[in-house]
Amino acid sequence: MLSTRARMLAVILVVTAISLIASGGVAFTMQYNQELSGVDRHLLAHADALVGNSTDDPDANQNGPAEVVSGSLDPGTFTSAESLLRAELSRIVGHGEAAIGIIDGEVALRSAGTLSAAMAADTEFVASATATSTRTNSPAIGTAELGGTSVRWVSVPVSVEGDASTAVSIRAINLDDTLGPLHWAALVFCAVALVILITVGLITWVVLGRWLLSPMQHLQRTTGEISLSHLAARVPEGGTDDLANVGRSVNAMLDRLEGSVDVQRRLLDDVRHELKTPITIVRGHLEMMNPADPADVASVREIGMSELDRMTRLVEDIDLLATVEDDEYTMGMVDVSRLTGRIGEMIVAIPGHPWRVLDRADTIVRGNPDRLLQAWLALIDNAAKYTPGGSPIELGSTLTADEVHLWVRDHGVGIPPAMRHRIFRRFDRGSGRRDVGGTGLGLAIVDAIARAHGGSCTVTDTPGGGATFVIRVPAHLGRPGSNLPQPIRAGTVALREDTA
Repeated sequence: MLSTRARMLAVILVVTAISLIASGGVAFTMQYNQELSGVDRHLLAHADALVGNSTDDPDANQNGPAEVVSGSLDPGTFTSAESLLRAELSRIVGHGEAAIGIIDGEVALRSAGTLSAAMAADTEFVASATATSTRTNSPAIGTAELGGTSVRWVSVPVSVEGDASTAVSIRAINLDDTLGPLHWAALVFCAVALVILITVGLITWVVLGRWLLSPMQHLQRTTGEISLSHLAARVPEGGTDDLANVGRSVNAMLDRLEGSVDVQRRLLDDVRHELKTPITIVRGHLEMMNPADPADVASVREIGMSELDRMTRLVEDIDLLATVEDDEYTMGMVDVSRLTGRIGEMIVAIPGHPWRVLDRADTIVRGNPDRLLQAWLALIDNAAKYTPGGSPIELGSTLTADEVHLWVRDHGVGIPPAMRHRIFRRFDRGSGRRDVGGTGLGLAIVDAIARAHGGSCTVTDTPGGGATFVIRVPAHLGRPGSNLPQPIRAGTVALREDTA
C-alpha cells in the first residue's frame, strides 16, 4: 500500500504529465498541419504554373494561398508534351524535391536524385498517381511511401496542341526532410518534459514531506503516544492553514479527554476513600461481634444497616451527579415567578423552620425547569439541615442587569471564607455542623446544574450570621408569555404550570 505522500506525488505527476502531453500535442499538431499546408501550396503552385494558370489569386486552390512561381509555362509555346515536361523538370530547385514525366503511361523523364529514381521504379505508385489526375483531368495531390521515404506528391495532366500523346507530370517533396526539424523539436520537447517531471517530482516530494504532511506526521506520532497513563502529549501548533486547524482541534479534544479522565480518576479516588470508612466499620463490628449474645448481634446489625444505608445514599448521589454532568438538557423558556411560587408551595411541608418567600422575579430564563427546581430544593434542604431549629429561612428570586438569582438564605453557623472554594467539590464539606451527615455531593450537583445553564452557584455571608447560596442563571430578556413550553420531566420533581 502506497503512503499518502506517494499517492499525492503520483497524482501531481500524472496531472503534470497530462498537461505537458496535451500542450505539446496541440503545438505539434498545429505546426505539423502548417508545414504540410506549406508543402501543398508549393506543389499546387508548380501545378498551376505547369498548365499556364495565374497564381496571383489566393483562392486558386483549397489549401490556402498558393506560392507564386515566376515564369509560368505556356503549353502553347511548346511543340510536344515531352518538351513541356523537360522544361518542368528543369525548374526543380527545392531540396528534397523530385519530378518524373509520364508519356502514354510510361516514365519518359525524371530529375536527378534517388527520390525520382524511387518514384520511377514504383510502377504501382506511377499508375495510381497517373490515373487519379487523368480521370478528373485536373491536378491530384496525395501522400505515399517510396522506398521507406514519406513523400507528398502532385500529379498534373499535360497536353500540347498538335501532340496526341497523354502526358502527366508528377512532382514530389520528401516529407522526412521537410518535417525532420519538427520531429527533432518534438524529441527535444519530450526530453525537456521528462526533466520537468523529474524536477516537479523531487520538489513535490520535499514540499509534501516537510511542509504539507509534517503536521500529519506529528499528529500520527502524538496520537500513538496517547494512553490512559499518558495524556499530556500534544500536537505542535503553528500556522493558519487547514492542517494547523486540525492540529488545534486535536489538541482541544485531547484537553477535553484529559480533563474527563482526571475527573473520573478523582471521582474514583473520592469514592474509594468514602467507601473505605463504612466498610471498615462494618467489618470491625462483625469481627468483634459475639454471635451468642443476641443484644450484640442486634447492635451490630443496626450499625451495619445504618452504614449500608449511607453507602446506598452515596451511590445514588454519585449516580445522580454523573447524570447531571452528562445529561444534555432540553431547554425552554422558564417563568421565574411561577417557579418561585411553586417552590414556595413545596417548602411549607418541611418542618422545623419558618419559611418566607421574599422576592419573585417577573422574568423568564432559558433552562430546564426540572433541573433548576432540583438545584434550588437541594440548597433548601442544605439550609434546613444546618440551620438551628426554629430559625427562619428566606428564599426568593431577583433580576439583575443580566442575571437571574435563585437564592436561599439561612441563619446557621455560616461557612468560613477559606472553605467557600471547596464546598462545591465532590465529598468536600464545610466546618462546624456542616460536616455532619450527608454524602458531600449535594452542592457539587447544584454547581453542575448551574454550569449546565451557563451560570454558577456562589455563597456569601448572611447579615447577622448564616450563609446565602445563590444560583446565577443568565437572564432571557423579555417578560413571561402565555405560550411557555411545558416542562421536560427528567426523573425529578415536576414543575406544575397551574400555580396561582
